[in-house]
Amino acid sequence: MKRTISTDDAAAAVGAYSQATTNGDLVFTAGQLPLTADGDLLDDAPVAEQTAQCLQNVEAILAAEGLGFEDVLKTTIYLDDIDDFEAVDAAYSERFGEDPPARSAIGVGDVPKGAAVEIEVVAASD
Repeated sequence: MKRTISTDDAAAAVGAYSQATTNGDLVFTAGQLPLTADGDLLDDAPVAEQTAQCLQNVEAILAAEGLGFEDVLKTTIYLDDIDDFEAVDAAYSERFGEDPPARSAIGVGDVPKGAAVEIEVVAASD
């Protein structure tokens, strides 16, 4: 059975979606933009800082379920400009360490709200 996940410690959903959903075994986050929990969009910040904010949102959502980055099975990163991959990868690597999850990185040309990066994850809750 599906259950929605919500926390005030991450950016609020800005449309018709949930921060995350779970079926009790897996947690699926929505794509996280570089929005602070207060709603400030970091679209003018360097891409590494935007990546760090996206991951901070992911971390807060996972924490609401008692999970952490070690529980992430798969990430998908959407990049406004694929040439930003190295900077995003460096910021991403700081959070996921030596045993990172599977990952896809896709240059999409346009990320919502003019951001440079959006990140979603799938995590195991059991």
